[in-house]
Amino acid sequence: MERSFGVDEAGRGPVLGSLFVACVRADPAVLPAGIDDSKRLSPARRETLADELRADDRIAVATREVTPSAIDAPDTDLNALTIEAAGATIDSVASIGADAKATADGLAGVVDACDTDTERFGRRVHEAATADVEITAEHGADEEHALVGAASVVAKVARDAHIADLADEHGPIGSGYPSDPTTREFLAEYVREHGDLPPFARRSWKTSREALAAAEQSALAEF
Repeated sequence: MERSFGVDEAGRGPVLGSLFVACVRADPAVLPAGIDDSKRLSPARRETLADELRADDRIAVATREVTPSAIDAPDTDLNALTIEAAGATIDSVASIGADAKATADGLAGVVDACDTDTERFGRRVHEAATADVEITAEHGADEEHALVGAASVVAKVARDAHIADLADEHGPIGSGYPSDPTTREFLAEYVREHGDLPPFARRSWKTSREALAAAEQSALAEF
């Protein structure tokens, strides 16, 4: 069965903001030139490619946002949430522009695996989708498959726009990743000022817990 869709995500590791999962369905031959793993592309190039993907009526694009509150929920985990969102995006593109033959034959696609066990990850995504699909999960699929690369571009652009919107409202927050000094400084200052984390922080992340603990220690020292 010819592969006709790819799935990838952006934003698994950040302490700030949502995770975004994207699926792109198309004949790989109609994808814009220059599609690659989003990490290898400049922000401007990613935005241009994402616009081209969405503007082409031969290409179906779907995204799902996984919010910090969902990520922090005690009865789930990041892999399960990613899988659920991946299944939802696959179902979305399977219902867009599918001709009778494609529907009858089913669809096949590649998912970038977040699990160390690729077979298990692919099986779980297959179970999460209700559409008649065949799924292969691979590590580094965004580097090897143009459709997964296209999905990585869409997901990354969605994530970047989300962070830009948060920065417009709250000032410089950095990339949202724990390794970013601007992000850590923003978190520390926000907690000092408000006595709690911002609503778009992932409370269950170690960086968030450390920011709260540092503010508490500072308050005790002042007392």
